[in-house]
Amino acid sequence: MAKQYETVIGLEVHVELATKTKIFCGCSTAFGGRPNTHTCPVCTGMPGSLPVLNKQVVEYAVAVGLATNCTITQYCKFDRKNYFYPDNPQNYQISQLYLPICRNGSVEIEVAGEDGNTYTKPVRIHEIHMEEDAGKLVHDDWEDCTLVDYNRSGVPLIEIVSEPDMRSAEEVIAYLEKLRLLIQYLGASDCKLQEGSMRADVNLSVREVGAEKFGTRTEMKNLNSFKAIARAIQGERERQIDLLEAGKEVIQETRRWDDNKEYSYAMRSKEDAQDYRYFPDPDLVPVYISDEWLESIRSKQPEFRTEKMKRYKEEYDIPEYDIDIITGSKHLADIFEASVALGSQPKKVSNWLMVETMRLLKEKEMEPEDIRFSPEHLSRLIALVDGKVINSSVAKEVFQVMFEEDVDPEQYVEEKGLKTVNDEGALRKVVEEVIAANPQSVEDYHNGKEKAIGFLVGQTMKAMKGKADPASVNQMLKELL
Repeated sequence: MAKQYETVIGLEVHVELATKTKIFCGCSTAFGGRPNTHTCPVCTGMPGSLPVLNKQVVEYAVAVGLATNCTITQYCKFDRKNYFYPDNPQNYQISQLYLPICRNGSVEIEVAGEDGNTYTKPVRIHEIHMEEDAGKLVHDDWEDCTLVDYNRSGVPLIEIVSEPDMRSAEEVIAYLEKLRLLIQYLGASDCKLQEGSMRADVNLSVREVGAEKFGTRTEMKNLNSFKAIARAIQGERERQIDLLEAGKEVIQETRRWDDNKEYSYAMRSKEDAQDYRYFPDPDLVPVYISDEWLESIRSKQPEFRTEKMKRYKEEYDIPEYDIDIITGSKHLADIFEASVALGSQPKKVSNWLMVETMRLLKEKEMEPEDIRFSPEHLSRLIALVDGKVINSSVAKEVFQVMFEEDVDPEQYVEEKGLKTVNDEGALRKVVEEVIAANPQSVEDYHNGKEKAIGFLVGQTMKAMKGKADPASVNQMLKELL
């Protein structure tokens, strides 16, 4: 009988924190920027420069620790991790080994099982530590050389290290989604995988079902989308099983995933002997988080998704499906709440978000976090439809422009002359012309064919260039017929 294998997965997730400045200096953390323009003697590792810790980094790290049920290390310090690599200007990285800021946490994940039922399970978090990011190597194939950009060097990171509690790609994605949402709700990071502000390294091993001992693990890097992570897990699982089936050994190493080729290849062997010669950083004083400071961070924790979902159900009376989608993005939830606060009906706001917004996001391959239109403008658009100033098809047209350029809908409707014609005399004149021009449809209607009126409504709307209220047109046609 064929052997059954189980996959065992643990993750190291790096998250760039949303501070305005770097962890140990005043340089900007903005993404983009010309190479080596967001730099200074501290983050380029010049001799004699001294680091000064950014307080906001500690507050974000503690907030994430509290949200993931960790114990906060109230007396913690920084260590130097020594390694020599061109993107690491000091030849060491300031990190935390001995006293990481958060320990022993866990998050609950929800996963759809193979039987179609959803199950929940906890994923334990071993620790979360603060550290600085390295620079970025840019390989120039044309000149056959490698250039270094130090803009990212010194950008604050937290590294969230899980226990090996996940058993499938589905569980890994559920865990990452959960972390991403918690961190976005906290405002601690935008967690954009494509920009590298959230990165996951996957530690994976396989073992026979029922075995006590873990197999030899490999670590996979270079994963910048959930799809790539899922493919890499599947690919690496199959590679390790093939080796074991052939009686060969899995080598403990770091592998790089190539998403185009859907294959991973070895980067370097990762023996436990790799010695980073950690020692406490002599330039930084230990961090002491007092009870008062801890409480003040705890008191600022936001309403997370689970509580939001419950409140939406009680307060807004919108369908659960809508609630699920809207709370799945902090930005979407903010737009929804702000629009309702401005006086729009919750169901109408949710309809615009669920239908038109989702359609345009999909069409333009955008994330909800990239939405640019303001709640004020959405509210005004809804008010224009409610007040019959424009009809629903014109509203969709205006929304499309609003989605792209965040225009003020009132101004736009005024400038483009899109208001519904509410002049009864003008409408009656057009309806009479349409009736005169379509004797066949009039006859069909009199013979009991209800559908015929739909055609006449369409012809009237066309003649009015869409600027009539379909309900009024329908009513007038019935009167005149």
